[in-house]
Amino acid sequence: MVTHDVVIVGGSVAGCAAAMLFAREGLTVALVERSPDPDAYKRLCTHYIQASALPVLERLGLTRAIEASGGVRNRLDLHTRWGWIREGEAAPGHPTHGYNLRRIRLDPLIRAHAAATPGIEWLPGHAATGLGIEDGRVASLTVRDGQGVERILRGHLHVGADGRASPVARWAGLTARETPNARFFYYAAYRGLDPNGGRSRMWMGEEGIGYTFPNEDGITVAAATLPKAQLPAFKADPEAALARTLAALPEGPNLAAAERVGPVMGFVDMPNLRRPPARPGLALLGDAALSVDPVWGTGCAFALQSAAWLVEASAETILSHGSIDHALKAYARRHRRELAGHAWHIASYARGRRWWLPERLMLEAAARDPAQAARLFAYAGRSLGLTDFLSPPALARAAATVLRTRFAGGRPRLDPRVETA
Repeated sequence: MVTHDVVIVGGSVAGCAAAMLFAREGLTVALVERSPDPDAYKRLCTHYIQASALPVLERLGLTRAIEASGGVRNRLDLHTRWGWIREGEAAPGHPTHGYNLRRIRLDPLIRAHAAATPGIEWLPGHAATGLGIEDGRVASLTVRDGQGVERILRGHLHVGADGRASPVARWAGLTARETPNARFFYYAAYRGLDPNGGRSRMWMGEEGIGYTFPNEDGITVAAATLPKAQLPAFKADPEAALARTLAALPEGPNLAAAERVGPVMGFVDMPNLRRPPARPGLALLGDAALSVDPVWGTGCAFALQSAAWLVEASAETILSHGSIDHALKAYARRHRRELAGHAWHIASYARGRRWWLPERLMLEAAARDPAQAARLFAYAGRSLGLTDFLSPPALARAAATVLRTRFAGGRPRLDPRVETA
């Protein structure tokens, strides 16, 4: 006997977003969360929500709550070997901004909204312990509460939104494909850094990347990713090494003059990970399906977007008692179509390689022309796909821009104080 239309494991960003969207379609949802603490939050995170997730946040009705919690609308100043590129107005047809909001605020916020949504049975303090497989498809989920009492939940659709390690994926036999990450990543939160007008800053080099992301309450997240050959120096004194690395960047921040308000944290070895996003009776969301190099800050956005894609693919089918497995195939195709290019590109850079010629061309063009810069930021915000960003016509336009402006004066046109549009 079916207990709920949809059974979701994981009460964080992806799981809560999917639960709310399913419930608003008139479906009943069991939302299972291992932690009993409503204020629990993910600590290892860049706390950056890409612009590609803005339509989902608006659909969820969360933008006002995020801004009331201090969320900062993110705009980026990007430094490369060609100088500063300042993000201006979004390219036509693309979201205008994302948000910077630490998970200590974001996770309880989205969880509270989910728990209060009619149609959702909120099950905190319940650990998922196994899946039931019948005739080759996922048919049920067993959970255990804090007193050890077990319960079997049966849905038309089951969802694993339980993170990078995803026990649900393991029980379902959805094996992860890993690619190496040749860099490590350290970050910390500071109070008293120059807020740069609320704008994020990223220094992008061929060896590594540094950034500062202003968040709520005057707190800025500062981070660096570098080749693993430099890891011993960081591990010896992470705070000093992070400060030294960022201070050496052009107009880099002075962490020594700021107050650190949390531990220096990092990922010493975090390979890129990808799983099939669905199998009969089951879908994976967020990091359970795709977990890539954290320096790009894509985790929250991909979690929100994948939740929306799953609901769009399956909600009407569940309501009409159609074929869930056909809907799951459609979701898997959408997931691959939207994210495979981004995942491949991120994984390729994580191998420690130098920039390819097309990448150098696009970065130089962006430093020379506002329209080229707007396209670069649309891609960086994950609202433009890789095949569009590096399409032959796009590369031809970038090459023309570089040649024209080089002959016009030999320098990039953009001043670091001038917006791109």
